[in-house]
Amino acid sequence: MFRDSRFKLIPRIVEGYWMVKRAVGTKACLLGKAVTCKYIRQDNYLEIDVDIGSSSVARSVISLVLGYVTSIVIDLAILIEAKQEVELPEYILGTVRLNRVKVDSAVQLEV
Repeated sequence: MFRDSRFKLIPRIVEGYWMVKRAVGTKACLLGKAVTCKYIRQDNYLEIDVDIGSSSVARSVISLVLGYVTSIVIDLAILIEAKQEVELPEYILGTVRLNRVKVDSAVQLEV
């Protein structure tokens, strides 16, 4: 519950169609409140498995984005939300840029 209430995602469409920019927006979203997340913690890392399909809103936005994914650039930032003044300023934990992704060339691993 603690992680669900703290991990935030900030999306930004750097290059892309206005319709996609408008659908995605740039407003921070608490990941665990919007979609189901599974946390895998080891000694030197924390993995967050985000189930986009667990939210109908997220599924709708992703299906729109996937239609244009080969022609857009998306930046995503992950940070921990500050709940008290002593926790400020918030710091970005990590970022990723998705640059004109070719989904059809992705490799699917056997589990």
